Amino acid sequence: MNATGALRILVVGDSYCPSSAFRHAFRHLDASHEITFTDVADTPNWVPRTPSELRLREYKGSPDQVIAALDGHEVLVVQGAPVTDEVLDAAGGLRLVCCARGGPVNIDVAAATSRGVPVVTTPGKNADAVAELTIAFMVMLARRLPEVLRHVEAGGEFAHDTYEGARWFGHDLAGSTLGLVGFGQIGGRVARRAHAFGMAVIVSDPFIDPAEIVAAGCEPVDLASLLERADFVSIHARATADNAGLIGPAEVARMKPGTYLVNTARESLIDEPAVTAGLASGRLAGAAFDVLSPSPPSGRHPLLDFPNVVIATHIGGATFETLHHGAEMAVAEIERLAAQEALVNLVNRDALAARRTGSAA
Repeated sequence: MNATGALRILVVGDSYCPSSAFRHAFRHLDASHEITFTDVADTPNWVPRTPSELRLREYKGSPDQVIAALDGHEVLVVQGAPVTDEVLDAAGGLRLVCCARGGPVNIDVAAATSRGVPVVTTPGKNADAVAELTIAFMVMLARRLPEVLRHVEAGGEFAHDTYEGARWFGHDLAGSTLGLVGFGQIGGRVARRAHAFGMAVIVSDPFIDPAEIVAAGCEPVDLASLLERADFVSIHARATADNAGLIGPAEVARMKPGTYLVNTARESLIDEPAVTAGLASGRLAGAAFDVLSPSPPSGRHPLLDFPNVVIATHIGGATFETLHHGAEMAVAEIERLAAQEALVNLVNRDALAARRTGSAA
């Protein structure tokens, strides 16, 4: 920060979230701070080799591109660009890294912490978008839209008979029970929308105070009870090493016949062979996925053989509003830094505090 209090800020966009997506939110910082916008290009041939590089996931571009753009900047804002130990060292006097996504998987947080650099994220920036997609999936499944669309696309007759809908009887959402596995930013928003459709909502989340679930008009239950009671099971848990295959053979077997399954969280939470078996047996009346294991190099994903399955290409957060929300949240953190206020979505708070305590000792 110079004598006038102005920060030098570098905003690095990528092919998913270009720097232009940040400009509107950052416009009112122009008068007080020096802002540079740039974009990294996709580099599919770049291979991570150093320990710091190997810690990163889901990145766009390469560290060299970020380093080339740095020029004494004090704040670095990225969405998918990689931030490694070399990037941090090249920055010199970096005071803040803003990662405009929920989890900083493209940031070497340990390297930032060891250099005393705070890292903030934008949790919940895509919550509305993912919640809306979840509801859309449930409507599609309940009204058998995957089957109807396949019928029309295959050349089947339509608009010839007032009563042709008799082939496609489905269900209303009203009066159904939705089971939410996870009640964070997205799960809570799904619950509010489900209530508007007239659904009862039960929730399994061991990390949320049951009183908070009740206050949201939902019923807290354990996972086994949820699976036994829900007409729709929607997954919103954060993926960890401990909950891989959270919905496996035993869980599918607990579901009542005719249950619909929706996953807009992470593919690792679902045991795909178990879900495939559930669809084949009819225990699952349908399923919708925004995340799955990668499609095969040739041929079709086996789940596409079921007419009552919806597969999307990880579009949950792919809205212009989501990108704008992330930019707004990054701007708010930069304003806090400039005002010497506490950062809100700081991911390495405890580690930084421990480091400072150790240095003082």
